[in-house]
Amino acid sequence: MKVTRLGHAMYLLKSKNGRNYLIDPFFDLNPGFPLALDRQDFYDSIDAIFLTHGHFDHVSGLSKINPEKLIIAQYELALILLNNGFTNVFPLNLGGSIDLEDVKVTMVPAVHTSSYQETEGKPIYAGEACGYVFDFKDDIVLYHSGDTYLSYDMKLIQEMYNPTVSILSCSGQFTMGPEGAAFAIKNLLNVKYVIPSHTFPTQETTVNPDAFNQLMKTVPIVEHMMDKDKQLKELLKDYPKTEVIVLGYGEEFEF
Repeated sequence: MKVTRLGHAMYLLKSKNGRNYLIDPFFDLNPGFPLALDRQDFYDSIDAIFLTHGHFDHVSGLSKINPEKLIIAQYELALILLNNGFTNVFPLNLGGSIDLEDVKVTMVPAVHTSSYQETEGKPIYAGEACGYVFDFKDDIVLYHSGDTYLSYDMKLIQEMYNPTVSILSCSGQFTMGPEGAAFAIKNLLNVKYVIPSHTFPTQETTVNPDAFNQLMKTVPIVEHMMDKDKQLKELLKDYPKTEVIVLGYGEEFEF
């Protein structure tokens, strides 16, 4: 299975069978989304989309994707999308699963808020935020935490699903920071690999300078969520059980 980082919280998971599963699409204003992928054949190559919650930096990219593509979302958010013209939405709630061709995906809790169209007017309540466990057939089990703070649910997730890889939020401000993520790794999870998530690139590391400049003007608080990947790696440098994989934007890693 391959993981490609396409932004602060957007990831593409490619199975052994070549199926593409996209988590939290955010294309415009995304300083981590490579310009070379902003083309129709990339959007058409996506087999299913998983949403962790309704905030604009996790769902606004749906506007570029064929509305008939399979979207998996929490119940309230799924109903909103169905009312907005998306025709192939599969609603889940915490503990529910969907079986696809080569992966079983279960929705698990995240400690975060969720609203929809909050940058366009009055926010619409979009249910609870979530994470996902991806159990790939004859392959790894991956836990994507979504945007979250620390929770003992992580220990239950580890014991029940036994993931060996985690994509774990660690940016601070809107999720737990590097210290919280390091605590989760040492005390709640038992994964072999962790990919730091929800961290933004700097002016030097962005792969989309125009988007970076626009985002800094529109949402300047992202400055507080830059380069936290390195802080998590430093905090876990002497922890031998888990390897921190810092993915560059547009970079692919194969497990």
